[in-house]
Amino acid sequence: MIGKIIELFSANRAQPETATSDARQLASAALLIEVAKADADFSSDERAALLQLLRSTFDLDDEGLTALEDLAAERSSDAVSLHEFTRVIVEGCEPEERCQLIGQMWQVAFSDDHLDKYEEHLIRKVADLLYVSHSDLMRMKHQFKPAPRTTDR
Repeated sequence: MIGKIIELFSANRAQPETATSDARQLASAALLIEVAKADADFSSDERAALLQLLRSTFDLDDEGLTALEDLAAERSSDAVSLHEFTRVIVEGCEPEERCQLIGQMWQVAFSDDHLDKYEEHLIRKVADLLYVSHSDLMRMKHQFKPAPRTTDR
């Protein structure tokens, strides 16, 4: 048992960039899942947007995407607060990457054509925890806000 623990820590020390990258991926995925389920309706549109964003951002294949989604959903369910995810992002990402994550959170929130007050509250809270400025938060919101639909009468 002790040998396996030592092996695990040795592997993480040998490839710190990979471990850090994996932690950032997991934290990002968990935050996106938190937004998707913030309104108590994790729709198929939100899931599709979330998976597409994770696939393109982290260049994942189907197997890697499924593994990341499953682990992030588990960690999200077990999380006591958002701090365990936001801390990883703050420590491991540049300001532009943190702003990009906020943009992705808006994309997930808008993907079902309805921005719920709980989704918006969560994104604002995460932006504060990630030290993303209010102007960047609003710029990202307006960048990803869908255009109003016109109806022919």
